[in-house]
Amino acid sequence: MSERIAVAATAPFGADVLELLAARHPIACVLTRPDAPSGRGRAIAAPPAKRVAERLGIPVLQPELGVAGVDLGAPVVVAVAYGLIVPRAALDERLWLNVHPSLLPRWRGAAPVERAIMAGDEETGVTVIRLEEELDAGPIAAQRSFPIEPEDDAGAVYAKAAPLAVALLEDAIVAHMFTEQPGDGVTYADKILAADRVLDFARPAEELVRQVRALSPHIGARGELQGRTVVVWRARVGEDGSFAPVEVQPEGGRRMPYEAWLRGLR
Repeated sequence: MSERIAVAATAPFGADVLELLAARHPIACVLTRPDAPSGRGRAIAAPPAKRVAERLGIPVLQPELGVAGVDLGAPVVVAVAYGLIVPRAALDERLWLNVHPSLLPRWRGAAPVERAIMAGDEETGVTVIRLEEELDAGPIAAQRSFPIEPEDDAGAVYAKAAPLAVALLEDAIVAHMFTEQPGDGVTYADKILAADRVLDFARPAEELVRQVRALSPHIGARGELQGRTVVVWRARVGEDGSFAPVEVQPEGGRRMPYEAWLRGLR
């Protein structure tokens, strides 16, 4: 019988890892953030991890006032893209393992995949750590790297990271063996803000293409083309070295090839 675990997850990456974990382990419950307004209409929506849990018939807990003292039904909790701080009192109750999609200590923080692509990193990976109070600083249980291919956007990187996370967790859930993180090489992946979405066409084309890749397909880079504000979902460096949009989305419209959008302006 596989080890019984609880999962703390909210965002799409957490939902993907949850689904893969559920095929290998009995999941006692899923701990996730409360339902919240989402989208243009700001309708109340369930987090992605909750939707997966309900489809799989896994109990869902959404405590408003923290997780200390909550019966999670398992001695180990896997936290992945949970998005909330776990207090010391809850950490003391059981083992919390955290899945982080970077090669810690590089890119601690909220947006490790996006910042790695923006920085031009040629590789990233997945690290499983023991969750501690200091941000992404806990000792390492398992870690493995993989390349970031030149065409990979954030969605492609997350898709590679999810099955790797589950493979690394297999031993970490049982072995409970940890190695302290190195003291050097620490960098921080700040949360993506509105300013990070703005394409500054004075910058080199290579940097702009990395920005587009980093924010696709979940956030979107914004810029003004032909006097119109659009979201750029895919781009490349042109033969002349310039920034060449490939797929865009006008305000209030759908995604489309850039050339089709240009024809619509004539």
